[in-house]
Amino acid sequence: MQKNYEVGAAGSVTIALLVIAVVFLMRSFYKRFMGVDRSDDGKDQ
Repeated sequence: MQKNYEVGAAGSVTIALLVIAVVFLMRSFYKRFMGVDRSDDGKDQ
C-alpha cells in the first residue's frame, strides 16, 4: 500500500529551502556552542 506523491517544481524548491535553512541553523548553533565552550575553557585556566 505504497502511494507515490508528485511534488512538482514548487515542492522541490520548498524542500531545498527547508534543508538549506536547517543546515544554516545547525551550523550557527554549533558555532555558538563551540565559541561558548572555548571561552569557558580559557576562563578556568
